[in-house]
Amino acid sequence: MTYLPFLAAMIALIVTYIATNWLIRYLRRINLVVKDMNKKNTPLIPISGGLAVISGIFVGLMFYIFFQTFYYKYTNTLIYLLAGFISILMITFVGFVDDIIIRKSKDKSSGLKQWQKPLLTLSAAVPLMVVNAGVTTMVFPFIGRLDIGLIYPLIFIPIGVVGAANMVNMLAGFNGMEVGMGIVYTMMLGLYAFVNNREAAVIVSLITLAALIAFYLYNKYPAKILPGDSLTYLLGGVIAVIAILGNIEKAAIIASIPFFIEFLLKLRSKFKANSYGYYKNGKIHSYYNSKIYSIPHLFTKTGRYTEKQITGFMIVIEFFFCLLIWVI
Repeated sequence: MTYLPFLAAMIALIVTYIATNWLIRYLRRINLVVKDMNKKNTPLIPISGGLAVISGIFVGLMFYIFFQTFYYKYTNTLIYLLAGFISILMITFVGFVDDIIIRKSKDKSSGLKQWQKPLLTLSAAVPLMVVNAGVTTMVFPFIGRLDIGLIYPLIFIPIGVVGAANMVNMLAGFNGMEVGMGIVYTMMLGLYAFVNNREAAVIVSLITLAALIAFYLYNKYPAKILPGDSLTYLLGGVIAVIAILGNIEKAAIIASIPFFIEFLLKLRSKFKANSYGYYKNGKIHSYYNSKIYSIPHLFTKTGRYTEKQITGFMIVIEFFFCLLIWVI
């Protein structure tokens, strides 16, 4: 690959940075704000930062596709990139719909019911299915290499897209945590795809990484804007698209282990528990005393750590599991 992917990534970074700055003002104007639950006096912060990130990804990816089409005359992977982007865009829209209906108490968004979210995100799998993205030959334990044919696009892709979109959404609630973790696994999966010469996956990960870095500057503690479901769903879609286009499903599963653990912990509370805590004397405390219903509760139950520290711990945990990609 040439310098073009890096130039596209830089454009995505600039567009996201500018778009986020504008979006913060616009969301305040339309009163699309929620309480930042981990802060003293729980100030109202704009939500749905995924709109800025998807705009950066869109411009960066279209720039890349334009030059590949009209200058380099290289179109081998472009149909898969377009299908992948459409999937990510559709997932982001589902997240945005969930964001825009805010409870009167302003403590969170409550737009979609639990059963509606996987049903709506299922539609985002269609673009990848119709272009037959990915490789149908897979390696199974105790069986070995097996070509599963139509089972892959018709069964595995929908499961992957729906599962990834909804699992990332479960682990959220701290300034910079979702985006910081996203930067880690997007970078690691992109690097893994690059080493294995999976071009389309590299492009998606590089452009998304640049957009996330720009957004993180506004979302890091103390956040000026919150990701919302539009961004957490987007991140799940990115994981699925990178895994499918790059044929690196195993690596994506390993990088997603914290989200699988989070699913099991949230299952104990019947998905009623929140990951965040409450502010007291500069530290974040758990609402659930000694019970653990989320990975961050390991830290909030002690009442010893600040929000910034808890975010740092979660990013380190994600980095650890991403390192296992290279070992397992």
